[in-house]
Amino acid sequence: MQSISEAAKYTLQFINQTQRSVFLTGKAGTGKTTLLREIIQTTHKNTVVVAPTGIAALNAGGVTIHSMFQLPFGGFIPDNSAPQFSENTKFETKATLRRHFRMSGLKKSVIRNMELLIIDEVSMLRADLLDAMDYMMQTVRKKSSPFGGVQVLFIGDLLQLPPVIRDEEWRTLKTYYNGKFFFHSHVVQQNPPLYIELSKIFRQTDDTFISILNNLRNNQISAADIQFLNQYVKPDFDLKANKGYITLTTHNNKADSMNAQALNDLEGNLVIYKPEIVGDFPDKIFPVEEQLKLKLGAQVMFVKNDLSFEKNYFNGKMGIVKSLSSKEILVHFPDENKTIEVEKYEWQNIRYKVDETTKEIEEEVLGTFVHYPIKLAWAITVHKSQGLTFDKAALDVSQVFLPGQAYVALSRLRSLNGLILLSPIRMNGISNDQDVMDYSLNKASEELLKNSLHFETKNFIHNYLTNSFDWAELAQEWRNHKFSYADNSESSTKSKQATWAAKQLEAIDTILGPSQKFIIQLNKIFVAETVDLIHVSERFQAAYNYFIKPLDDLVFEILWKIEEVKRLKKAKSFYDELMVLEELQTKAVLRLMKAKLLIETVVAGEPISKEKLTSNLIKKYIAHKTETIQAQFKEMNITLIDDEADAERYTKKKKTIKEPKKSTIQETYELWIEKNTIKEIAAIRKFTEETILGHLTKLIIAKAIKIEEVLPEDKIQELTEAFYGYKEESVSPLKEQYGDKFSWEELRMFKASLN
Repeated sequence: MQSISEAAKYTLQFINQTQRSVFLTGKAGTGKTTLLREIIQTTHKNTVVVAPTGIAALNAGGVTIHSMFQLPFGGFIPDNSAPQFSENTKFETKATLRRHFRMSGLKKSVIRNMELLIIDEVSMLRADLLDAMDYMMQTVRKKSSPFGGVQVLFIGDLLQLPPVIRDEEWRTLKTYYNGKFFFHSHVVQQNPPLYIELSKIFRQTDDTFISILNNLRNNQISAADIQFLNQYVKPDFDLKANKGYITLTTHNNKADSMNAQALNDLEGNLVIYKPEIVGDFPDKIFPVEEQLKLKLGAQVMFVKNDLSFEKNYFNGKMGIVKSLSSKEILVHFPDENKTIEVEKYEWQNIRYKVDETTKEIEEEVLGTFVHYPIKLAWAITVHKSQGLTFDKAALDVSQVFLPGQAYVALSRLRSLNGLILLSPIRMNGISNDQDVMDYSLNKASEELLKNSLHFETKNFIHNYLTNSFDWAELAQEWRNHKFSYADNSESSTKSKQATWAAKQLEAIDTILGPSQKFIIQLNKIFVAETVDLIHVSERFQAAYNYFIKPLDDLVFEILWKIEEVKRLKKAKSFYDELMVLEELQTKAVLRLMKAKLLIETVVAGEPISKEKLTSNLIKKYIAHKTETIQAQFKEMNITLIDDEADAERYTKKKKTIKEPKKSTIQETYELWIEKNTIKEIAAIRKFTEETILGHLTKLIIAKAIKIEEVLPEDKIQELTEAFYGYKEESVSPLKEQYGDKFSWEELRMFKASLN
């Protein structure tokens, strides 16, 4: 067994210095989500995160599989046959996917530039859906290797939520598949990922409890284990008298009715809170109920971790509502004798796009959903409890109906001290899926990981360097472009450029022969068991110096041509063709520049990372080139339409791109110091002004800005008088006293300035 640090270290190394696909798994509470975040932040590869459902994608900070790969809902037959199926069951084949293929240029660009695909919550991923993804990626990337040559990181615990396939679908699919899990897919059967398991458990520390959970997980639960657990059976346990316990049950309607009844039993007024939604945020991916209904004394739990330095709560932490008003919720934690104000949480609906200058995959925020990250917590289903941690829970497992549900339910608890069983656990009905148990035997030993890492790293460096000189696809695109003039419909515009296109094809053809010879040299060097990296570096540098100028000249030529064409009328399709060529041509240059940094990093004996494989030269390559061309273009007396509006006729205004590493407060702060107004910041970030004022309150607490920068002097004076001698932790009494004289945000900001 590797420790968590070893398994995590191996995972990061396989992601950053190999092309090997990996299945990362681990028991509940082993830190899969934490490692996922670290991978996203540190990898040098163009990364896309997907998940099988909208909620799972939102939690992982990605998009759904269906939206990313433009896949219709329904089963997928992994060949071109025409199976018989009923009117209630729809299947796609390779042929129908090709026929109905409609994908935007933006999505195609993202898929073409993708280097790492992370699939989270892979336990829910159906075998046929993964094969459909593989087919689409091969099609868009025009490469027949698995996933079109993209490295895939599968993340999930297969003993949690299984894939959903209806019986009538399975009657057809079982002809093609031996099972429903992702590892039953044809692409994984033929190209198995490396199986790495995180083994150190952070949630539980009690050895007896951990042993029972392991036995339950591995279908080795004994009569002694059952007898031990059944000591905690209390069928008449009074949940009303014992605050802080949440009931885990197997059915939605039971959990909902328990929560509704418990809320109804409380005295006092019902207060309803609604989210702030800006931009595109479909209701099917709402992360919490749209309407949060609360009363004083309601038992709630947090559904996110506290992102602030204080770490006041975690995903699953329970509390009691102590105070309520229209814009303020205070929650008390009895065990700590501590009360906090609940701050709203920001969820973002994103899509991926390729940055035009760096060719890196970036996130674009389409819409935001801001709401309190709490929900009623007298009861919850086992299904919805995944990822949560409870100190106290009453388990209603009398109706366990899926393999693994007993394990999931019990593993939510930190320790046996907080366990109540409402009915005895029985041996029947709690075993895990045998296919999953069999697949777990594939787990890699530390020796295998060590040997594989050495071999795969050598392969990665070899392939990265050779692919950096393989311009066959690029040359083919130039060839296709040249021959497209033969059946050109835009004769008045495009046909005039035929000589230019022929000249560029000749330039790329000239370097194809020498580049292929250099690839053969690299292949011979890397055949050796031990590679002389100094020798590789010397040969690479010589090749780099030889090829970089002709490649760079081609980028200049195509950017210059784009500058011309975007000023011409009725040339949209020609412009689009040039943009595809520009993407491939620029990518070839940037790839060569990254390869130079890669070999320098490897020779220096340093780890391959995001920081090592980027530079200002790479980041600003296109921006500098475009600026130079535009300046030269304007100096020349070219008789073309030189109006700026016309020059932008085919281009879209760039939107502000979210940099994922910055905190939401930091992003607002940077816009604030650029002298944007609150209204402008809200529009740029797709938030309400109320949310931005909340960010400014945080910045006042952090002493990053002063309240005098936000509020006028007369308002500050009035607030000073209102707060004189005020000692309450809540600002609700002041709001009631002064009404509309002060807004909630003004009261909170001023209170923050007093600290």
